[in-house]
Amino acid sequence: MGYCCCTSSSSSFNHLVTNFTPRFKGLKIPHQNKWPDGSQRASKVYAYHGLKTPPYKLDALEPYMSRRTLEMHWGGHHRSYVEALNKQLEKNDILYGHTLDELVKVTYNNGNPLPEFNNAAQVWNHDFFWESMQPGGGDIPKLGLLQQIEKDFGSFTNFKEKFIEAALTLFGSGWVWLVLKRKEKRLEIIKTSNAVTPLVWDDIPIISLDMWEHAYYLDYKNDRGKYVNVFMNQLVSWNSATARLMYAETFVNLGEPKVPVA
Repeated sequence: MGYCCCTSSSSSFNHLVTNFTPRFKGLKIPHQNKWPDGSQRASKVYAYHGLKTPPYKLDALEPYMSRRTLEMHWGGHHRSYVEALNKQLEKNDILYGHTLDELVKVTYNNGNPLPEFNNAAQVWNHDFFWESMQPGGGDIPKLGLLQQIEKDFGSFTNFKEKFIEAALTLFGSGWVWLVLKRKEKRLEIIKTSNAVTPLVWDDIPIISLDMWEHAYYLDYKNDRGKYVNVFMNQLVSWNSATARLMYAETFVNLGEPKVPVA
């Protein structure tokens, strides 16, 4: 994630810009809080969110996901969520200082979403989705992740069928996820509507599939089934999923198998 940070002091503003798109540099800095003597409070940081680049070239997923789709989906829809979120944050300095993960949880507001939630969650979801794919993806996971899937779903084939079924039975627009449930200590497949992300329920996402129409219409028209099967067979990044499950095991003791298995 890119940030534009402005640190206030009594004498000047110091600007730090990292991986930040030029169109956001003109964003207004919110009103600066002051002490009773009129001096500005020192070291208060304001952060805006930038458009994160996918971890591969825009044509790297072809022929399964075209450059044209990435230019429209990442360069258009994803970018618009980032821009809309930043405009909202200009007007609400209470939300400054949160990471994107924290911002999603705070704006979800225990199921009563604030206006910023949809954009914050969609930025988070899309970042995660791009990283759930890789060139030469698909096939089957390796070692500990495969064993965990077999433990929780009976077999990899059964998991795959359930994931595809979840995607095809999702009503309207939304997302399909493989998550680690913290309390249950097991992997589950869940569906979310619109912008909702499993973060708000304290699940740990492992992979995700975008089921909004703009994710597949250019390449697959109305053929959801083909899009979902291509994702599972040719695009899904089990490398990323393994790394995420390894990270999850620092918070959740899954017992056996350990990930990765030597």
